[in-house]
Amino acid sequence: MTPQELFDKNAIKCSRLTTKAYSTSFSLGILCLHKGLRDPIYAIYGFVRFADEIVDTFHPYNKKSLLDRFRTETYQAIDEKISLNPILQSFQLTVNQFQIDHELIEQFLHSMEMDINGKNHNQKSFEEYILGSAEVVGLMCLKVFCNGDATSYNKLKPMAMRLGSAFQKINFLRDLNADYIGMGRSYFPEVDLDNFNDNSKKQIEDSIAADFNEGYKGIQQLPRSSKLGVHVAYLYYMALFNKIKNTPSEYVLENRIRIPNRYKFSILFYSYLKHQFNLI
Repeated sequence: MTPQELFDKNAIKCSRLTTKAYSTSFSLGILCLHKGLRDPIYAIYGFVRFADEIVDTFHPYNKKSLLDRFRTETYQAIDEKISLNPILQSFQLTVNQFQIDHELIEQFLHSMEMDINGKNHNQKSFEEYILGSAEVVGLMCLKVFCNGDATSYNKLKPMAMRLGSAFQKINFLRDLNADYIGMGRSYFPEVDLDNFNDNSKKQIEDSIAADFNEGYKGIQQLPRSSKLGVHVAYLYYMALFNKIKNTPSEYVLENRIRIPNRYKFSILFYSYLKHQFNLI
């Protein structure tokens, strides 16, 4: 192993540790991908997580300055093909290997900036935020899954975007307390969270269900190397969605809905069996 290879290996380890520290569910899903796909997806998650932490966690600091610096260092790493930040080093390796469009990266960073600048959304800004915070992240992953097959990428692109949208909307419902009560953010347009009730919750749930239905069609068409991992994530979010649907609106607003780890492992086993028998 050359010194450069050792450096790159260490960078990927940092992205892997970041993923495992922040998300049990995504970590399980990534483990179900083909071995050659895991590190690039860890790298994408690490990049996304660090940007998200800037806008959600670093309250005593100038978030815009931090995000601007992160954006500059990201593109510098991609252009120069090197970074001393291990998260950006592993991300630039993935971007350059799989030719991830800079437009996707910029759209994501724009949505992170929206979290700094705004607290409430109308329908237009909500769709813009969902595009950058979730849909383009799904497209970054799809670039890896398709591994240069432009025909497959273009065919699966709309469905990958709908799946990312469903995941993000569920995150919003799960995190209503932290986002609205904790940070004053209201993502869903035309929903008065001061008067949040079962009817407004049902309206959001209908939108999520439509996204899920379209997203699942894409999972069925993924290459076998990535199908199981994405299906595990899909089943986890479906379980979370079903739990939220069966929970009164006032409880959803006041508490973070969770899926126990033991149930996550049962989801993994169930999905593995379906995958083995080509039932996905």
